[in-house]
Amino acid sequence: MDVVAVLAAYDVQLRRDVSPGPTSVVERQDGITREVGSDGTWGAVLWSDLDEDTADAVIAGQAARFAGIEWEWKLHGHDRPADLPQRLRRAGLLPEPAETLLVADLREVDLEPVTPDGVRVVPVDDEAGVATVLEVHRAVFGSVHPDTRATLLRALELTPRPVEAVVAWAGSEPVCAGRVEFRPGTDFASLWGGGTLPGWRGRGVFRTVVAHRLALARARGVRYVHVDATDASRPVLERLGFVRLTTTTPWIGRPRATISDRAAER
Repeated sequence: MDVVAVLAAYDVQLRRDVSPGPTSVVERQDGITREVGSDGTWGAVLWSDLDEDTADAVIAGQAARFAGIEWEWKLHGHDRPADLPQRLRRAGLLPEPAETLLVADLREVDLEPVTPDGVRVVPVDDEAGVATVLEVHRAVFGSVHPDTRATLLRALELTPRPVEAVVAWAGSEPVCAGRVEFRPGTDFASLWGGGTLPGWRGRGVFRTVVAHRLALARARGVRYVHVDATDASRPVLERLGFVRLTTTTPWIGRPRATISDRAAER
């Protein structure tokens, strides 16, 4: 894989020129691309083209744009200027744990969706399935992005679906859930979720859910699948053929009232 070329394509197709999702709009202004929930309750800066002279004013502009809601500046390890993290911190944003941006070339990775004994993987086709995905995500990660439910429900109404989700069941218990999201007109699909309940880790369930989603992407003619991998999932994904492109760090901006309220609770 030509990592430099794939990263350049990722930057253009999924950041600078990204298309809207099923429940979002895209805004471009002042060297910035941001995605905003159609209901106005969330937003994220996906791409920036800044330098030392423009960065602070543009950051302030984004804080003003998202005043009153929680929002994210998705920083990538190769973004400029080099001191952008320090500038974001000075503007009041706080970082969450960094993740590794991994990508798999589906022409080079052929992962068989072998299901462990006693486990079955079921596609999500209705509202009950969506509720199960959210249940597993909350159990594993502690929270769910505010737009996930609306996106999954909206996707069920569209053909082809911009998001496909699957749930791994052990008997009557959902033990893992994951999504694959598509951006029409690009070479990429993305994996989200995928967390496995603690008692079922190390049994091949995560690998199986990854394989099922790669198969869905391959059926759509997608070439690359990317994922923001945690330190826990990265080694597994690398063994499956994913390759490191860069790092990503979510920098979170919160309404001032929220920050002061949380400080008071401490």
